[in-house]
Amino acid sequence: MRKIYWKHIISSFLVFGGAVLAAFPQTQAVSTPERPNVILIITDDQGYGDMSCHGNPLLETPEIDKLHSQSIRFTNFHVDPTCAPTRAGLLTGRYSSRVGVWHTLQGRSIMNKDEITLAQVFGENNYHTALIGKWHLGDNYPYRPQDRGYQEVISFGGGGIGQNPDYWRNDYFSDIFSHNGIPEFFEGYCTDTWFNEAIKYIDQQKDSSAPFFCQIATNAPHFWYYVPEKYAQPFREQGMEDHLARYLGMMVNLDENIGKLMTKLEEWAIAENTLLIFMTDNGKSSYKLPKKGLHYYNAGMRGVKGSQYEGGHRVPLFIKWPEGGLSGGKDIQTLSAQIDIMPTLIELCGLENKYTIKFDGKSLVPLLKSENPGWEERTLFVHNQRVETPVKWKTSVVMNDRYRLINGKELYDILEDPGQKKDIGSSHPEIVKVLTGEYELWWQDISESFDEYSRLLIGDEHENPIKLTCHDWHNEKPLTVWNQDIIRDRKHENGFWTVEFVQDGEYQFTCRTYPLEEDTRMNVTKVRLKIGGKEVEKDCYAGASEVSFTLTLKKGETEIESWFYEEDGNSFGVPFLYVERLVTP
Repeated sequence: MRKIYWKHIISSFLVFGGAVLAAFPQTQAVSTPERPNVILIITDDQGYGDMSCHGNPLLETPEIDKLHSQSIRFTNFHVDPTCAPTRAGLLTGRYSSRVGVWHTLQGRSIMNKDEITLAQVFGENNYHTALIGKWHLGDNYPYRPQDRGYQEVISFGGGGIGQNPDYWRNDYFSDIFSHNGIPEFFEGYCTDTWFNEAIKYIDQQKDSSAPFFCQIATNAPHFWYYVPEKYAQPFREQGMEDHLARYLGMMVNLDENIGKLMTKLEEWAIAENTLLIFMTDNGKSSYKLPKKGLHYYNAGMRGVKGSQYEGGHRVPLFIKWPEGGLSGGKDIQTLSAQIDIMPTLIELCGLENKYTIKFDGKSLVPLLKSENPGWEERTLFVHNQRVETPVKWKTSVVMNDRYRLINGKELYDILEDPGQKKDIGSSHPEIVKVLTGEYELWWQDISESFDEYSRLLIGDEHENPIKLTCHDWHNEKPLTVWNQDIIRDRKHENGFWTVEFVQDGEYQFTCRTYPLEEDTRMNVTKVRLKIGGKEVEKDCYAGASEVSFTLTLKKGETEIESWFYEEDGNSFGVPFLYVERLVTP
């Protein structure tokens, strides 16, 4: 584990281009006593089987088990198979690919700027809103959480701590996170930080006349699997491999924190009128976990994170709101998905929705409130693309209450065969035909905007200068530069940024192999930039940590390409590019 002593000298300071956005406007409806506070807990890479209430033989999660026993549980609840797409669908009520998110990087984890989020609707109904933890839907204006309806934000860059847009050398312990756009030092382990800060936030809001919406989005138990040693050691002593011991340890720590939060809600006497939701963002992680020997429990499901099989996208959903009659331990087996959360919360909380939103999801309130809801069976779709442009039928599943059509070929009866071991497609061609037809209509609908980009705005007063990272490079070829270790190892990869210069002017471009907070020499000989029709290059002198260009550019949409050249002639893209519109006094 990397040393972290250097970070203790930092408390908070301005980031290059950081700015505090004014609180999101609050208008419209007035809070009433009946409106609940809302806490949404979403964990990262925790599978359906990663808790003892779902039968895990290796792991004890007494606090999650307690919440499970007190909640309405959706046992046939589905998300996308990876992080960013699930969050996009959750916060818009629309299929993630429709809103521009079908990857976790390559510029395809940035949610379209015109989408309306759940936090916006809460804010406009006199709720105070907060995001604490993971965002993963864009790191630049107007895509950041503080631009999308969250009034209080403590978060990190990219899709995980230690990824490229994150503060350099963050490693889960005593790190620097973005607090309303400004870097701030937080002491302690990251999961503890998320819950401690959420508890502080709730404590500040609990006596307000306005209710709150607090989204706690942990990065646990996502790889790197860093956790305080006391949580991993008991599993090592049982003979488990190191990665698995730390993975399990992360969930023990997570469980303790959920218990701490629930205890505080009881102490403050607000638990009864708090709508508490617990879910995860995709199937269990498999990255560097053991494949043989003492392997990990998956609740009898086939597939893990990224898979089109059930283990990749079926996750827990617990909903508890005692004052609203949602408690007591009840299972609902009806097919549902993360796209249902936004319309459900709008109805449950009595929110006024002034927007004309074409929801793909539907409110689950009839299922929550009635024994005979008159619910019509529907078909839902999940796919895992992770490419520049989605490919029809790639890693896909078409679902109804009984069947799963995989990749347009394999068919499984999920009621008779929950482990998806027997393909019955050849003996039920009529079902394959029906589900195929439904997929074709869905694909035609969502694919209309696949060629559009969520462009990064350059020269906008809300973020000037702006920091661009290789996390958001576009490239038809798959890119692997997703974390800081890969940057250090100098992968010879490249891509292009899709941008929009918001006004004519003089712009300064600063090219770096490491971000501003890491003052390390570049060890390259030349840098080249191509911006629309302009192309410039400059030699790099020995010992330099950056090279800058100044160009006069017109407003408009374009692409930026970049190259660093090494002494042997090899090249790679500029991982960190800072762009500032120069304003004449």
